[in-house]
Amino acid sequence: MKLIPANAAPFIGSNGNKIEHGKVAILGVAYDGSTSFRPGTRRGPDGFRTVSEAGIETYSPTQDRDLEDLRFSDLGNLDIPTAAPEPVVESAYLATQEILAAGALPIILGGEHSITPGPVRAAFEKYPDLAVIQFDAHADLREEWNGSKNSHACAMRRVLDFLPSENLLQVGIRSGTREEFQEMREHQRLISPEASALAAALKRLGNRPIYVTFDLDIFDPSQLPGTGTPEPGGIDWPVCESLLKVLADSNIIGLDLMELAPTIDPTEASSVLAAKLLREWILLIG
Repeated sequence: MKLIPANAAPFIGSNGNKIEHGKVAILGVAYDGSTSFRPGTRRGPDGFRTVSEAGIETYSPTQDRDLEDLRFSDLGNLDIPTAAPEPVVESAYLATQEILAAGALPIILGGEHSITPGPVRAAFEKYPDLAVIQFDAHADLREEWNGSKNSHACAMRRVLDFLPSENLLQVGIRSGTREEFQEMREHQRLISPEASALAAALKRLGNRPIYVTFDLDIFDPSQLPGTGTPEPGGIDWPVCESLLKVLADSNIIGLDLMELAPTIDPTEASSVLAAKLLREWILLIG
């Protein structure tokens, strides 16, 4: 895995920059080459880190857990090409393979959602009965977008190239084509962003290993404006906490947090929310 130093201090509470330094390994993939609206998610990985030391605490009152009681690593950012998404997805795939092979749980920080099929494929190869839960405003089920089959608008379509359809749950989707919504409803993948709906859907998965892909635009733009493709009608922080609580006992083996574009929100409120969410995820799976 070829890494480059982050342009920010490591995420608050991390124990080092090697995979063996913790059960959880954070890796940034700073890419936004297929952006179709507002660029800036290439600044996302460092956006999480920059605000973490001064903007959030290590302690979560909701979970009554503290990052200081865990061991996790922040590996920095993956050294990636900056042009077409295909080599970036492949690099993220190989890096996630390495993290999983070392026995750590990967948390991939984006970057745009086009990256996600790479880490999911690595997880699927290790866990053939893998399920994927997508938290998102957008379906991302297009076969191609702007001439690319690996656009951020095609992320879940590329995941479904290898993942069985019944092993995907799509939570909070509120934007997409007629065909995308017909498909999600037909396959019973479309889940309302409510704790009770998610809990009922999880029963279908049993104790399968789960990979979570969390697009930050699931939040309403009033909560998190710093993202590439904002969509009105999203969730707020209390709803997010209720969804995380439902997942507390799930067998989560990896996740990514995508689509933070810090420079779009100069107040840094979006980055603070994203950093707080990252803290909650580390505590939940670590």
